[in-house]
Amino acid sequence: MGRILAIDYGIKNCGLAVTDPLQIIANPLKTVKTSSLLNYLEEYWGQEVLDKIVFGYPTHMDGNPTYVVKEIEDCVKKIRNLNPGILIDYQNENFSSKEAQEIIMKSGLNRKQRQDKSRLDKISAVIILQRYLKHI
Repeated sequence: MGRILAIDYGIKNCGLAVTDPLQIIANPLKTVKTSSLLNYLEEYWGQEVLDKIVFGYPTHMDGNPTYVVKEIEDCVKKIRNLNPGILIDYQNENFSSKEAQEIIMKSGLNRKQRQDKSRLDKISAVIILQRYLKHI
């Protein structure tokens, strides 16, 4: 059984989270520049068995997709060209960043650590992955 990797996709940066090989526990992995995401994924699935990639799917309050969805769809096409066998799924990511901010505020980190945007991106990806794991 391989891992599931979640992506909190952003225009500048992407937060990544991954399960353990048994697909039980979600852990923060890394924050990468969006421009480097495909290279990172190629390197990652060369080292780890990856069953699936789950993208956070951003929508407005009325349920309509945000402008980022077009970028996500373009990225998915590129991933499928690089690795046709990889499964790709989506998980609603509404309020994941807000939830991540609350977790960071309660964590006891100092101010500088709380303001680290890469930490927020990774925790948002963990939240997306946890929601997905509850869904399957």
